[in-house]
Amino acid sequence: MMQKPAQRLTLFLLLAPAILWLGLLIVLPHVEILVLSFSERVAPRVYAFGFRNYLEFFTEPLYWRTFARTAFMSILVTALTLVLAFPIALYIARVAQGRVKAMLLLLCLLPFWVSELVRTLGWMMLLRETGVVSYILRAVGAADQPVELLYNDGAVILGLVYGGLLFMIVPLANALESLEPAVVEAGFDLGGSRWTVLRRIVIPHAMPGIVAGCIIVFMLTVGNFATPVLLGGKNGLWFTEQIYAQFITRFNWPQGAAFGMLLLLLSSAIVWLGLRLTGQSLGTTLKQA
Repeated sequence: MMQKPAQRLTLFLLLAPAILWLGLLIVLPHVEILVLSFSERVAPRVYAFGFRNYLEFFTEPLYWRTFARTAFMSILVTALTLVLAFPIALYIARVAQGRVKAMLLLLCLLPFWVSELVRTLGWMMLLRETGVVSYILRAVGAADQPVELLYNDGAVILGLVYGGLLFMIVPLANALESLEPAVVEAGFDLGGSRWTVLRRIVIPHAMPGIVAGCIIVFMLTVGNFATPVLLGGKNGLWFTEQIYAQFITRFNWPQGAAFGMLLLLLSSAIVWLGLRLTGQSLGTTLKQA
C-alpha cells in the first residue's frame, strides 16, 4: 500500500497536465486580455489604466446594437436548434435500434468530417444566385428569375443551426436513453395524452441534456465568426466581427480586448440565467455534455 506522500505525488502528476493546460492556455490569456482591456493610449506606446475602451462601447451605437443583435440571434438559433434536435434525439434514443441507430448517429456526425469553413462554403454554393436552391425554385415555377438567398439573417440562422445541430442531439440523446420505458407507459396508463406525457415526464427527465445542449450551442453560436461573415456579408453584424476588426484591421488591441471581455461576460450571464431558470446545476449539466 502506498504511503500518503507517494499518493499525493501520484495525484499531482496525474493532474499536472490538466492544470498546466488550463492555466497556460485559458486562465493566463484571459487575465492578460482583462488587464489589456483597461489600457488607455495616452501617447505613442504609452498606456495608462482607464475605462475608455468600455465607455467607447456604450457611446457608439454600432457597437452595442451589434452586441444586442448577436445576443438575440444566438438565443434564437439555440431555440431553433433545440426544436429541430429534440425529435431527432428522441427517435435515436427511444426508437432506433442496432444498425439504424448507428447509421443515424453517423449521418449526424458526417458533416463534421470537414471544417466549419468548408461547410459554410457549401451553403454558399447552395444559396447563391446561381446555386442549387435557386435553380430548383425556378424549375418548379416558384420563381421566374434567379433568387439570391445569401447575405441575410435567414442564411446566417440556417448556417448556425446546421452547425450546432450535432452538439444539441448528442446530450439530448444521452439524457433520453436513461428514461425507463415503464415510466412512460405508466403515464399513458394513468390517462395521460402524448402531449401530457411529453410535458410532464419526457421533457423534465431530459432537462439536463436540454440545458447542456443549449449551453454548448449558444457558446458556439455567440463566438462564431466565419458563418455570420460569409453567409451574412456586410449585413451580418456579428460582434465577433467587431472584435476581429479591432485586433486585426485597426490594431487597437485594448479596444478588442474590452469587446472580448464583454462577449465573455454576456455568454457567462446567459448560461447562469439559463441554469437558474431551469433549476439545473452546472455539475449535472456537464455530465450530459
